[in-house]
Amino acid sequence: MTASRPGVAALSTHRLSKDYGDRPALEPLDLEVPEGQHVALVGHNGSGKTTLLRMAAGLLDPSDGEVRIMGHPSGSLGARRSLSWLSDSPTFYDDLSLWEHLEYVARLHGVQDWNDKAEELLTRLQLSGRRDDVPTTFSRGLRQKAAIALGMVRPFDVLLVDEPFVGLDSNGKATLLELLDEAAAVGATLLVATHELAFVTRVTRLLALRDGAIVYDGPPADADVHSLVLPA
Repeated sequence: MTASRPGVAALSTHRLSKDYGDRPALEPLDLEVPEGQHVALVGHNGSGKTTLLRMAAGLLDPSDGEVRIMGHPSGSLGARRSLSWLSDSPTFYDDLSLWEHLEYVARLHGVQDWNDKAEELLTRLQLSGRRDDVPTTFSRGLRQKAAIALGMVRPFDVLLVDEPFVGLDSNGKATLLELLDEAAAVGATLLVATHELAFVTRVTRLLALRDGAIVYDGPPADADVHSLVLPA
């Protein structure tokens, strides 16, 4: 993790919006997530969760407004250095093994002693036997586990995750919950879009979107979690 910047939010948006033609995917949004907060982002399919996360990750241009990561504009070098992004549809290089992917990502982010961390992740995610295989040949569940390993092998201040539990077996879900808890315990900021109730009950803040607008922002204990989390 990099040094914190006093007074700077881990993630902030100002009038952030996204339109697809005449259809608003995200209404103008002002949001601030302090450093170290553990946040679940919920809502039915099409509510704007993925749109918000992709703009925060710098993968989608907003129609208006801005989003910053640790004070840096999304997509900038400073923002990319600070955040790790786990997509619900991960992509991999066709000619690199899983182990080569891990080495590439770790070295790209300046991790010197990456081997032990990579070995630990593969063991915990039950991927040790697939280390020399190419992830593009994996099943959806194994691809998701591989993406988790790649996202966790590098340092980050902010972790953005889109539907990470889809396709995972029970071991994978349990391991991911542990890894998210461990990241939060050392001060990382987590923003996780999910329908997984087991995760939602562990967070400090729940954000619910409906039709591109926030309809709930507060602790999970004060919300009708089932109605907010489960698809409409």
